[in-house]
Amino acid sequence: MHLSLTPDSILPEDGTAGTLLGRAFVPGSPGGPSVVLATDAGLRDLSASFPTMSALMAMAEPLRAARDAATRAPLICSLADALANTPPDTRDESRPYLLSPIDLQAIKACGVTFAASMLERVIEERAKGDPLAAEGIRQVIAREIGGDLQRIRPGSPEADRLKQALIERDMWSQYLEVGIGPYAEVFTKSQPMSSVGIGADIGIHAESNWNNPEPEVVLVINPKGEIVGATLGNDVNLRDFEGRSALLLGRAKDNNASAALGPFIRLFDDTFSTDDLRQADLSVRVTGTDQFVLDDRSSMSLISRDVTDLAGQTLSKNHQYPDGLVLYVGTMFAPIKDRGAPGMGFTHRIDDIVTIATPKLGALVNRVRYCHQIAPWTFGTGALMENLVQRGLLK
Repeated sequence: MHLSLTPDSILPEDGTAGTLLGRAFVPGSPGGPSVVLATDAGLRDLSASFPTMSALMAMAEPLRAARDAATRAPLICSLADALANTPPDTRDESRPYLLSPIDLQAIKACGVTFAASMLERVIEERAKGDPLAAEGIRQVIAREIGGDLQRIRPGSPEADRLKQALIERDMWSQYLEVGIGPYAEVFTKSQPMSSVGIGADIGIHAESNWNNPEPEVVLVINPKGEIVGATLGNDVNLRDFEGRSALLLGRAKDNNASAALGPFIRLFDDTFSTDDLRQADLSVRVTGTDQFVLDDRSSMSLISRDVTDLAGQTLSKNHQYPDGLVLYVGTMFAPIKDRGAPGMGFTHRIDDIVTIATPKLGALVNRVRYCHQIAPWTFGTGALMENLVQRGLLK
């Protein structure tokens, strides 16, 4: 399936009224990635002021810094032209196209932050990665503990009492520990420079037969631990791998092109705030060449831990990120709609188109391929530094 990307289909509902920052490949001798600001006129190249997105996010006032840089930034091209040239199967390398909006930041993620997805993790664990066993276990789990979990505040005395009761009923799980215990699950989703952006192919492991997208709000956090903005993310997940063993989390999560971000980072300003994140409603749509369509929604209002708590549990006196980080905050999306035989639930098929959207952040659109079919990741931190020196952006 071919991706057709337009500004109207991917921008937030208020267009470019907010401060939308991203990265684009700009051709030249040599060409390379540039930090850009999306405006009504098109993409403005901020790279002369900020060679990396990490450097811009680390500024004391990134909003003011971006706006000041934009006053002297050249126009690269229209957003429409960049989007049309972004899908890899129709790309012209001599013209600009969009990339992931981050570069040197660490890519972290939280899991089990919604009751619905927490139950699905318990189901995966008990099913040992077998999708055929999931439905029966789902019914038992929901009957035994589903109602209790919706109202529990993680780390509270009530949560501890529930833990003791579940242990007595032989229903305790490591996923419940991070779901209602005092400490959030925070893991490394992928490596700096490895994420992909809007229009890119996203990867699933060829040996996986039970997997799904995970639509998430992604916090953009500076080296001081302050949330300065947000973007959308797809935390592509292999349910069968993780279900067999939690020690396979890295195999389930960190694969070629399995961390998608975009379309832009929206900085906090007078049009966008932390409260907008707390109330964000996300939609996800999966369309396949087999005519399968999955539509679902999730709401950040149902998250069990506040976004500031998740940020504070990630970057603190106990752990620092000098280049900043992005943090996937988790999802309540765990699709169970049958795609094939009854009871098999949902799993991806090659060429699925996944669209994750919310009014304030726009839409992140990607196509599913096997990891080994997607161009390997070769442009890392060292390559970026060398490229910036060659372009005269670092001295």
